[in-house]
Amino acid sequence: MVDPELPSRFFNSYAAPIDTEVAIALLADLQIRRAIERGDFDDLPGSGRPIDLSDSHDPDWWFKRLMKREGFIVLPSSIQLRKDDAALDAELDLLSRERDVRHEVEEFNRRVIRARYDLSGGPPLVTMPRDVEETVQAWADRRGRR
Repeated sequence: MVDPELPSRFFNSYAAPIDTEVAIALLADLQIRRAIERGDFDDLPGSGRPIDLSDSHDPDWWFKRLMKREGFIVLPSSIQLRKDDAALDAELDLLSRERDVRHEVEEFNRRVIRARYDLSGGPPLVTMPRDVEETVQAWADRRGRR
């Protein structure tokens, strides 16, 4: 409400307060509209095709695109440990020293135990830690037969 006591020279009914953000947005909109009228956006690459906005609200969109582009596959720890357990003997057979075999088996066991405390979901963990002495003996037996 306008104070009737104020002289009319201090009040312009057409003036409205505009903050800086609104002014910048209005100027940007004006520039975009003028560019559209001039045809600056005609014949751009991808014109007429839908824009892929499937992950536009995902904060990890860049990471997921990187993974997809580079072909990385991230499995839940329970599945990865199953695969690692199945391939462990073949990996151990490539090693030549018992100390290295022990280290690999102990590292595998550490990952299994760490996964037991992981609460990130996924399929249940059914992989058990390996008996180090038994695994080393099986490695030595396979090595002796070769």
